[in-house]
Amino acid sequence: MKIYHNPRCSKSRQGLAILEDSKNPFEVIKYLDKPFAKEELTELIKLLGIKPIDLVRKNEAIWKENYKGKTLTDNEIIEAMVNHPKLIERPIVINNGKAVIGRPPEIIKTIL
Repeated sequence: MKIYHNPRCSKSRQGLAILEDSKNPFEVIKYLDKPFAKEELTELIKLLGIKPIDLVRKNEAIWKENYKGKTLTDNEIIEAMVNHPKLIERPIVINNGKAVIGRPPEIIKTIL
């Protein structure tokens, strides 16, 4: 099990607490410290079963200043998230070939 985590995010901290309470072993990946490779992020989006735009934090200043209102391809959206990992929704939890975005954090329990 893995959690893609940002310690500065309250929802991400809540998601981490859910995993800790589950007593299952898991790996914490601080994706701001170790950004995604493009292929890795593309695979994660497929595992989540969403479109790339659905993983973007659209209220981030980086998005508003550089991308909002533009017509972007899925590939360009993925590139934006690779280049600016703050744009990625969090936390993301992967367990046994399933993945969820922990918003709300309780959704993580559905894949434990």
